[in-house]
Amino acid sequence: ALEISVLCDADVALIVFSTKGKLFEYSTEPSMESILERYERYSYAERKLNANDSDPKENWTLEYPKLMSRIELIQRNIRHYMGQDLDPLSLRELQSLEQQIDTALKRIRSRKNQLMHESISELHKKERALQEQNNLMTKKLKENEK
Repeated sequence: ALEISVLCDADVALIVFSTKGKLFEYSTEPSMESILERYERYSYAERKLNANDSDPKENWTLEYPKLMSRIELIQRNIRHYMGQDLDPLSLRELQSLEQQIDTALKRIRSRKNQLMHESISELHKKERALQEQNNLMTKKLKENEK
């Protein structure tokens, strides 16, 4: 697959299931998903062109396996993100997964920090309002004492 991709200057995705059901995959892109999504777009466009001649029920029978494979891919990715089923992954795939997780963690921390700053800002506003109320009450109390 690597030689084909180099010789033909093409993006290659290879999916292999062993007889024992183990999944092995290779892609020239950092993520297999990008190649699969591109494949789905092209095959969908082609089916769309041919759909005018075919029965709508046939479209559903074509759509079902595609959706099931997509569900499998998403479930596998979720397991990988949770740190499960990492044995069949290559070093390159593990590095890509690590980079995706790092990027997601940065986004999460950024959002958390933003929420914390907003919360601190709101608390400062409440503190100033309470301080003003306290000053007014102190002033009234002093006036009542006079």
